[in-house]
Amino acid sequence: MELPRFTRPNQHNGSSSSPILYVANCGPAVGISHPTIAAVFAHFGHVKGVHAADDTGARVIVCFSEESSAQAALETLHGRPCPLLGGRTLHIRYSIIRPSISQPNDSVSVSLSASELDIPGLFLLHDFVNAKEEEDLLREVDARPWNNLAKRRVQHYGYEFCYQTRNVNTKHQLGELPPFVSHVVDRISLFPNTEDVADASLDQLTVNEYPPGVGLSPHIDTHSAFEGLIFSLSLAGPCIMEFRRYPEGAWHEFPLSIDLKMENSVNDSNYLRKAIYLPPRSMLLLSGEARYAWHHYIPHHKIDMVKDSSIRRAPRRVSFTFRKVRTDPCQCKFPHYCDSQR
Repeated sequence: MELPRFTRPNQHNGSSSSPILYVANCGPAVGISHPTIAAVFAHFGHVKGVHAADDTGARVIVCFSEESSAQAALETLHGRPCPLLGGRTLHIRYSIIRPSISQPNDSVSVSLSASELDIPGLFLLHDFVNAKEEEDLLREVDARPWNNLAKRRVQHYGYEFCYQTRNVNTKHQLGELPPFVSHVVDRISLFPNTEDVADASLDQLTVNEYPPGVGLSPHIDTHSAFEGLIFSLSLAGPCIMEFRRYPEGAWHEFPLSIDLKMENSVNDSNYLRKAIYLPPRSMLLLSGEARYAWHHYIPHHKIDMVKDSSIRRAPRRVSFTFRKVRTDPCQCKFPHYCDSQR
């Protein structure tokens, strides 16, 4: 969702005089159109425009040409029933213009499709599941116990992933993948543009729940732990995923506990950086070079910049990551990044 130009004032700046008013309990969701609102507030002076304050439909921004007009409207209408608006009691404060959000100095241009990135083995399919299927999947995992990590919650199926060793214990199987993901696994077998998907025999699923502002440190899924196809389904909210390719001799094994400063400590010239926008219900496939040689990383942001738009992270993002546990040493073509060949 693109952020509005105006925002509700906080306690610190809410009393400042302004030609802009934030008006609550008023808007299309309660049966009052923007033109009607403009006509009512025009009794106090010239109204330049009426805008939605957020996506609720019950809060608006009224922009006057003059501060005196806004002051008169606030003093007359705030906290009192308004006969011209069906007797609704309006809650009014001065508003402020949201400061423009610029990309940080370490930002990277964000692509909307995998083909734009030109990373071999990377694929993204939008709307891999529909809204009803998304709702059902979320309901199923929310009915099951979560394991709490430092900043997010996880569930494991098939095999448990050990974050301390970055591996799985192949001798301890938790069971088969749950029935509620069967249709997703079946659909994965028809994934286009790549080989060997039909024979992937996926047997491990990790479900991650990310609250706003929580991301994922740069890493390559351990070669000795999983086979060459990794599928990640995004649900409930969007995010940016960044990919980093380090030249030989400059590869980084990031620790499990890492802060943002450390994540960005390597100079940009030391590695390639590319990023993609993952919308809800999309499926990402990492295979070949994308799986074995590129670190993937979710920045720790609450707001992402995508093609000049500011997109706020949802209250939660849930990912379903499907993999096949490896039983033999990895013999990939990227030995520099491979723990089986080092």
